[in-house]
Amino acid sequence: MAVNALVITGYGTNSHLETAHAARLAGADRADVVYFADIVTGKTRLADYHFLIFPGGFLDGDNLGAAQTAAMRWRYLCLDDGTPLLDSLNDFLAQGKLVLGICNGFQLLVKLGVLPALGGERFNRQVSLGHNNSARFEDRWTRLLPNPQCPCIFTKNLPLLTMPVRHGEGKIVALDDECLERLAVEGLIALQYADPKSGEATQAYPHNPNGSPFAIAGLTEPTGRVLGLMPHPEAFHHVTNHPGWTRGELDPPGTILFVNAVRHLREHVC
Repeated sequence: MAVNALVITGYGTNSHLETAHAARLAGADRADVVYFADIVTGKTRLADYHFLIFPGGFLDGDNLGAAQTAAMRWRYLCLDDGTPLLDSLNDFLAQGKLVLGICNGFQLLVKLGVLPALGGERFNRQVSLGHNNSARFEDRWTRLLPNPQCPCIFTKNLPLLTMPVRHGEGKIVALDDECLERLAVEGLIALQYADPKSGEATQAYPHNPNGSPFAIAGLTEPTGRVLGLMPHPEAFHHVTNHPGWTRGELDPPGTILFVNAVRHLREHVC
């Protein structure tokens, strides 16, 4: 069966086209870009898709905090038939389908409580993303270390990766110290910022561009079917996107995350 990906846009999202392109390059049969309003009005149904992607951008201009307003829309709006929008998202997740949140999309997933869902407790905010330690917008390429102990489907069996970041609010802030420790102990840290020479997780700036504890660049939840990350895999979908490609720096493109997702869906869902 076909793998259908849904890329949400609207309200300031600006990475939707390249995100849909990355999904197609990874083998998705469809990658539709749909306005959030079309979901609420029933023109588009989450149930018709297998792969839901929240791309990067500046939702609502980051007013009230990055993705805060969008999280409230998902939490409290209803579909045209009166069904809570959150119920449709919960049904989507319960069916074993996949969700990816990139940058602003990651900010949305943590503020909505889809991530990290410690103890299987979904839609309860346990972590957030705060301002970078540098107190500035960071726009740079980073090295990323996948966690081999993590259940995340997207990062399974991947080598060191290279992707760009472009954000002002990318530092993980947990509800408390216990919550932060559980992310590590339960293997929910999917990606960490790494030193480009040693390949090991780092807190050192600028390799860790925001000061996130445990060098967290991406999180999953207990099932491994949801990934949120601050770096932009869709911005590295071809070898020539990398600034070092003419020097022979041929790192795997970010689309490798999408490839893992599409492969999993073909084998287990579609």
